[in-house]
Amino acid sequence: MSLDENAKSNLIAAARAAASHAYAPYSDYRVGSALLFDDGAVITGTNVENASYGLALCAETLATARALGEGRRGGLVAVAVTGPQDKGDGSPITPCGRCRQVLNELAQLGGTDPLILCVGTNDVREVSLSTLLPHAFGPAHLA
Repeated sequence: MSLDENAKSNLIAAARAAASHAYAPYSDYRVGSALLFDDGAVITGTNVENASYGLALCAETLATARALGEGRRGGLVAVAVTGPQDKGDGSPITPCGRCRQVLNELAQLGGTDPLILCVGTNDVREVSLSTLLPHAFGPAHLA
């Protein structure tokens, strides 16, 4: 799937806006995610940390849960993921392994291979979800 530059910019802006609402008191590493669907809807998520560190939620997982909670079952076109502009080396961040699997579940429900915009300080890496998670396990394996 290809997106025009305006659509990419809007999706990245939505992810950055979501990151501003992160609950990250322990790491101070604010992540935002924005999911674009084939009907034009954008659903965002942000990381939510917890004093019991293992209970933290990533931005992509939260956005996917919101989408599924709203009844979406497929139609995922693209995802933007942003991290803080003042942490690390500024390279584009990618979804973690868990988030790749969570995004894959939603994508497989609609038979899509969404474009993932991995946003850094000065660079955006564009990659398909299937490239980030080759040979993915999904709903079809349980049928």
